[in-house]
Amino acid sequence: MTRPTADSSFDLLLVTSFLDAQTCRDLVCEMRRSPAAPAVTYGQGAPGSVNELVRKVARLTPSKETVEHVTRRLIDYRQKVGKHFGISLSSCEEPQFLRYRVGDFFVAHQDGNTGLMRLDTDRSRRISISIFLNRQSETPEPDAHCGGSLVFSDWRADRELRLTSEAGTLVAFRSETTHEVLPVTHGERHVIVSWYG
Repeated sequence: MTRPTADSSFDLLLVTSFLDAQTCRDLVCEMRRSPAAPAVTYGQGAPGSVNELVRKVARLTPSKETVEHVTRRLIDYRQKVGKHFGISLSSCEEPQFLRYRVGDFFVAHQDGNTGLMRLDTDRSRRISISIFLNRQSETPEPDAHCGGSLVFSDWRADRELRLTSEAGTLVAFRSETTHEVLPVTHGERHVIVSWYG
């Protein structure tokens, strides 16, 4: 199901069941077995540098087939996302498979299309995508995580929106939208991110 968020302060597109429950479980299982490395921080320091004061999360490397499957799924959905935002989208970056453990986070930032970051890839980043692979819970539960909310903010209008992770849900937003991931307090948060240009 596709729907805009209930809070019209932020132009977000939520797609529930973008991935079905079994696919999410299979992806998380594969990600737990996949090689991991600290995720790089773009726009800060040398290319490919890691700054765990800004972004502390592991980037995982699942099989080529898994990456291709998710990429195809995103490409197939690109036109619907573009229609929601009223823009034509022509490209999709290779998805990143991420694992946030207890204490992991990503400070408030923008993904591109702004003067704050100057990267070659940013010129093509118009829409950011996050796909939640497991759910968020207020209390510790199996296969869920506590904390780790995706938060959108607009300091000029003094407003904020926190999204709670639901497995299989895709959220799309303009890449210049300020957002962050709050620290995980229990369990592991698994997510896929990508960008349309």
